[in-house]
Amino acid sequence: MASPTSLLKRLLVGRPFRSDRLQHTLLPKRIALPVFASDALSSVAYAPDEILLTLSIAGAGAYLYSPWVALAVVVVMLTVVASYRQNVHAYPSGGGDYEVATVNLGPKAGVGVASALMVDYVLTVAVSTSSGVANLGSVIPWVAEHKVGVAVTAVVVLTAMNLRGLRESGTAFAIPTYGFMIVIIGMLLTGLVRIFVLGDDLRAPSADLLIAAEDDHLTGFAMVFLLLRTFSSGCAALTGVEAISNGVPAFKPPKSRNAATTLLLLGTVAVTMLVGIIWMSRLTHLQFVENPALQIVQGPPGYEQKTVTTQIGEAVFGGGSVLLYVVAAATALILFLAANTAFNGFPVLGSILAQDRYLPRQLHTRGDRLAFSNGIILLALFAILLIVAFQAEVTRLIQLYIVGVFVSFTLSQAGMIRHWNRLLPRTRDPEQRRRMIRSRAINAFGAAMTGTVLVIVLITKFLLGAWIAIAAMAVIYVTMLAIRKHYDTVSRELTPADARQVLPARNHAIVLVSKVHLPTLRALAYAQATRPDSLTAVTVNVDDKDTRRIEEEWENREIPVPLTVVDSPYREITRPIVDFVKSVRRSSPRDVVTVFIPEYVVGKWWEHLLHNQSALRIKGRLLFEPGVMVTSVPWQLASSAGKDLDRLDRDLARGPARGPRERTPPR
Repeated sequence: MASPTSLLKRLLVGRPFRSDRLQHTLLPKRIALPVFASDALSSVAYAPDEILLTLSIAGAGAYLYSPWVALAVVVVMLTVVASYRQNVHAYPSGGGDYEVATVNLGPKAGVGVASALMVDYVLTVAVSTSSGVANLGSVIPWVAEHKVGVAVTAVVVLTAMNLRGLRESGTAFAIPTYGFMIVIIGMLLTGLVRIFVLGDDLRAPSADLLIAAEDDHLTGFAMVFLLLRTFSSGCAALTGVEAISNGVPAFKPPKSRNAATTLLLLGTVAVTMLVGIIWMSRLTHLQFVENPALQIVQGPPGYEQKTVTTQIGEAVFGGGSVLLYVVAAATALILFLAANTAFNGFPVLGSILAQDRYLPRQLHTRGDRLAFSNGIILLALFAILLIVAFQAEVTRLIQLYIVGVFVSFTLSQAGMIRHWNRLLPRTRDPEQRRRMIRSRAINAFGAAMTGTVLVIVLITKFLLGAWIAIAAMAVIYVTMLAIRKHYDTVSRELTPADARQVLPARNHAIVLVSKVHLPTLRALAYAQATRPDSLTAVTVNVDDKDTRRIEEEWENREIPVPLTVVDSPYREITRPIVDFVKSVRRSSPRDVVTVFIPEYVVGKWWEHLLHNQSALRIKGRLLFEPGVMVTSVPWQLASSAGKDLDRLDRDLARGPARGPRERTPPR
């Protein structure tokens, strides 16, 4: 019978996959688009909100600038998409920005990019789920009242789906992602037809509200700064573009071409929806403010500000209509699923970093379903922590956003320039040189554009919360360098200085004795079978009566091994044994001491609390002694016969099986 936890795991995650099924998890373009592009596509649900609410600081008149801000964001997005199409062809291994920066700018630049991407992935999950809750809360008040709990639940569900494997999660996310695209584009087309063909006057619910500016005197430099801040907020639409370059190995062959095509599709659809929503917000006179309580003058009683997509849906389809709820549900769902981009990017990046010894090696291995389970769980935990800390407030979380992604954008494009500069002198074919020069020009323009945006983001968002993201990147950067230093130090210590192995001069065996019983007798027999140079049994005298009993039975059984009694005036066990072992070892530095410790093998968890405690303490202490080998001699108690060994093998498995194991038949 499987345990309840095992049954629950199989219910949530499914049966394990063999390693040779990895090829079956590769994605075609139609599935890869929703898997890797849901983040960038979903940005149309919150990027317009951020553009409009930032402009509202200067009053309703500032909304006139929204199309121009959106146009600037579109230019940057198309530039980044074109630049990353060069990346996926040049570096299809899945390292993405990290690999590009490491190879061309050096390991430290690569670690900087990796730390920025890791922060961005965590924020992607937190922002996307929080924004999804905000959109759903626009039509379902209960959700708005419990937004933190709903957001955390969404992250948990996404985690479970991704633990089932990439292909399964991609298939599950394809329908809602394509549904969102159809719903939003259909809403925009319906609105345009009603306005320009039918002549309807569509007005958003907030169109007739009187909006007061937070600052009526924004002129000159202050107005320019506000526009730059609006532009930096709108650039949240670019997050997720880099995920495709990190996920190239997950595509079906030809991997690079399919990834580049998916990037182009992503850019086209995202630009279309972003421009369409901003345009429709102007046509419907939609207003969206940063602080409704202060900026809305004499608003309707109980007025609650709805998101931009919800207001457009109400203007196009009418308040309370079924299609309005479809728009709200599709928007909320794509925002929840947008976090899936991070769930696919973060674990792959973590695995590559672990392979390069910048992160713990546990992140490099795949789980039961061939997904990087440890990375998925780690991402979920950090995202939940952020959601709870910031109470799922999108406006507060968005200030931390996009710093990391533009750091990676800029360094990646700078690395690509060096990549082409290195290849051009060695290339003689004219056609290839022309392609390289064109690619270098695209990457150079991309580096200049994303670098400019990064400076703008740092200037306009630093005091609003961007400093938290920068501090997090610095902590991760230092931590990864420390982990690499540790692994390098261990590697140097373990590397043999000489190919010749120096054999120990002598081997002294010590058998620990607590009682004269079957486990002790087995340990003595095994120690004798190893043919040591010297063999002695040791018991610690903490009770005179027990010690005399051991000595008497030792003599009665005529055991041919000398018994040494070590006194312990303070009734300690571990220290006297360690001191005795040290005294044996000290006699000759080239000698080794092998300590045999009898241990019980039990079948129930609570039996561990009743046995082996002294043995564990002694073993743990002796492991720190140089020249001392510790050998456990197991004695299986009757309760261990009912142990489910198959389940134990599954729980302890951390790598490929080395071959069949024969079990000893019951006696």
